[in-house]
Amino acid sequence: MLTSLQNSLVKQIRKLHSTKERHKQQLCLLEGTHLLQEACAVNYPLVTVCCTPQWQTTHDSLWDEACRRCDRAEIVSEEVLAAMATTIQPDGVIATAKRVNQQIKLPTTGLVLALETIQDPGNLGTMIRTAAAAGATGLWLSGDSVDLDSPKVLRASAGQWFRLPMAVTEDLTATVKQSQQAGMQVIATLPTADLTYWDVDWRKPSLILLGNEGAGLSADLAAMADKQVKIPLSPGVESLNVAIAAALMLYEAQRQYNL
Repeated sequence: MLTSLQNSLVKQIRKLHSTKERHKQQLCLLEGTHLLQEACAVNYPLVTVCCTPQWQTTHDSLWDEACRRCDRAEIVSEEVLAAMATTIQPDGVIATAKRVNQQIKLPTTGLVLALETIQDPGNLGTMIRTAAAAGATGLWLSGDSVDLDSPKVLRASAGQWFRLPMAVTEDLTATVKQSQQAGMQVIATLPTADLTYWDVDWRKPSLILLGNEGAGLSADLAAMADKQVKIPLSPGVESLNVAIAAALMLYEAQRQYNL
């Protein structure tokens, strides 16, 4: 059992708290039982799995499965696990996994989110979770957004991070143009729009543009949209959280699909 905080593995995993180190090591950090279950369910490439003795005794089958799928498995003390985790009260298990190829080509059919300069990992994780739940076919993230494999993003996605096709684009404008050329309608949310979001025919292949939590969508991207829509708000309410806005449109699209 690993008990020393000076162990090289402990130091390596602690470095993964940093975006720079995750990119350097090409690893991401999975914290908690649920994320490990989801990773195993989709055969995600695990590298290292560490757990406390108590966790192992209560999760025999998951531990055995994780051990078969990873390169290295270690039992560690609670103090060591706490040092490796980013959460205040880790539930007893942590893993590292290979970073996904974030330059994959996403489908140009169905319903895709395109997110510009999203900064809050909780918002991004929630949108990933909601997009997967609503049957979206993919998610584009601009390169100046929060790190796609931030531990907080993974946790907020409740495991759907492993299931939704996602990619980072360094040129979101070019990505939007390519989507339009492939036949997708581009929908932007703007408070000054004339249409409401339920006036759109969401049964067509659609790309939903959503912007930064504070500044909203940039003018250049908004101008590229085929349709601009608003979400009606009561007087005195300036805006909605970006993840809530995404959920409303995703589920309106699902409602129309099922008519």
